[in-house]
Amino acid sequence: MKGRKTFRICLILATLSGIALVGALIDSTGTSGVEDEKSGVKMSDAASRSVHQHFQQAVVMLHGKQYELAVQSLHEVFALQPRMPEAHVNMGYALLGLGKYQAARDFFESATDLRPSQYNGYYGLAIASEELGDTASAVVAMKAFVHLAPSEDRFRRRAESAIWEWETALAGNTR
Repeated sequence: MKGRKTFRICLILATLSGIALVGALIDSTGTSGVEDEKSGVKMSDAASRSVHQHFQQAVVMLHGKQYELAVQSLHEVFALQPRMPEAHVNMGYALLGLGKYQAARDFFESATDLRPSQYNGYYGLAIASEELGDTASAVVAMKAFVHLAPSEDRFRRRAESAIWEWETALAGNTR
């Protein structure tokens, strides 16, 4: 049980690192004239700033384990940018923190549907699936993470270990 909690804490920390990276990327590309992926319509500068502000608030709330507040900020992001894969991933991690594993899994799936290369979404999908007792899906999602994540990703070894553990359990051996 302690191993699971440690694994979840590390998962959350990995997510938060990814969130910070996304925030830096958003800053470096600017927020002016962000195009909505679904409609192809550019958002106003004010709407773009609002998305950025609420997204950053959610990041801070996730860091502080204020999951309910993170969920609220992410709802504001979705009101303006419903197809932002990073927001779907962060919502998934916030819901994991709240113990709402099915809802978390749904958000991770939508993130990876929106952007199949969103590797931290597969990591979260694996954790949510494992929490729901769907070990086979957890293995598939974690293998996708390992396949897509950079070789130097600091959670790669932990992911490989989880895959081994889960495959062993599926084979009928003890965890």
